Amino acid sequence: MDCDWPHDLDAALRALQSDPDATLLAGGTDVMVEVNAGHAHPAHVVALRRVEELRTWEGNRIGAGTTYTTMERGPHPALAQLARTVGSPQIRNAGTIGGNLGTASPAGDSLPFLAALDASVELHGAGGGRVLRWDEFITGVKRTARRPDEIIVAAVLPDEVPLRQAFGKIGVRNAMVISMVSACVMRYDDGRTAVALGAVGPTPLRARTAEAMISVEPAPSDATLAEFARLVSQEVRPITDHRGTEAYRRHASGVLARRLLERCLAA
Repeated sequence: MDCDWPHDLDAALRALQSDPDATLLAGGTDVMVEVNAGHAHPAHVVALRRVEELRTWEGNRIGAGTTYTTMERGPHPALAQLARTVGSPQIRNAGTIGGNLGTASPAGDSLPFLAALDASVELHGAGGGRVLRWDEFITGVKRTARRPDEIIVAAVLPDEVPLRQAFGKIGVRNAMVISMVSACVMRYDDGRTAVALGAVGPTPLRARTAEAMISVEPAPSDATLAEFARLVSQEVRPITDHRGTEAYRRHASGVLARRLLERCLAA
């Protein structure tokens, strides 16, 4: 296996352009699972860990090489909350937000946070740079709109990020677990509410009907919160697999979203 270790973005792009079939490697926490399972056999790897431009976090532009350990200490409560749920400290030291985007697993922990904010993904390639909204970038189960000659450079958050935000996930144990259901709720000062869920559809999804209903409620009652949970449960598109049933995931989605909203309302 050949491996390039570029030290800047231009060198990384040149290495990728010389072989568009090369495997991009950031932390390796997803790629090495596939390699160890015998599902992937990369002949050429472009390692991105030494590309300093990708590790830069400035304001609302989070470099693709930003690790979960760094996100734990960041200014966004929900991002810090989700980062703490990812694997062991060793995994959090290696795994990156760009890798989570590139893998585009329905259970990717950072994806509901990005979806709740309608964040964008910045890419650079042979033809220059471009920016895609999260739902333009993630196109299906482990599928993205990234072109073979492109590198994910950053996740870009909008100018307005609410202070009241919460993330949670449900799995078969309390730690180091892949989500059976995950959710992120944002509550703006004017009442606008965003609800994004993971692991309950082929891509992260927004519970738009539930959002619209709860956004006009300045002080939701118990009955309103129950209706909010019911609407969230209706909007998800879960499957039954070895982690959980469709029925359980649907029920859990509403329960989790309600609990996270209650946290935001109490903040």
